[in-house]
Formats: sequence, structure tokens, C-alpha cells
Amino acid sequence: MKIVGIILIAIGLIDLGGSYMGFDLWGGFIGVELPDLLWQYSSYIEMIAGYLLFTVASKGSADETVE
Repeated sequence: MKIVGIILIAIGLIDLGGSYMGFDLWGGFIGVELPDLLWQYSSYIEMIAGYLLFTVASKGSADETVE
């Protein structure tokens, strides 16, 4: 799950950087047209979801090493 979290964070960073350079990751590359409100915040949502997955996986692995 840590790897999936890191991948989501990376995709969010690419999406954020691309939005400032005029590149639409979802519409242009993936082919999914997002509503304007969701498109504005999609990179932040991806990074937050990736961070949460990474954090949950890190806590799970820390609990396993204690026992």
C-alpha cells in the first residue's frame, strides 16, 4: 500500500505541475473529462489520498514490527 500511496502522490504532483503548464492530465492523457470544480482540486485530492494510504501502510508496518 505504501507504493500505491507514493504513486498517487507522484500523479498528484504531475497533475498539479501540468495544470500550471497547460497540460490536462485527466482530459488529455487519461481521457476522462472532470467537472470544473473537481478538475481544480483533483491534484490535491490525489496527493491527500496518496498521503493517507502511505500513512496507514506505515502505521500498519510499525505495528507488525512491535509484535
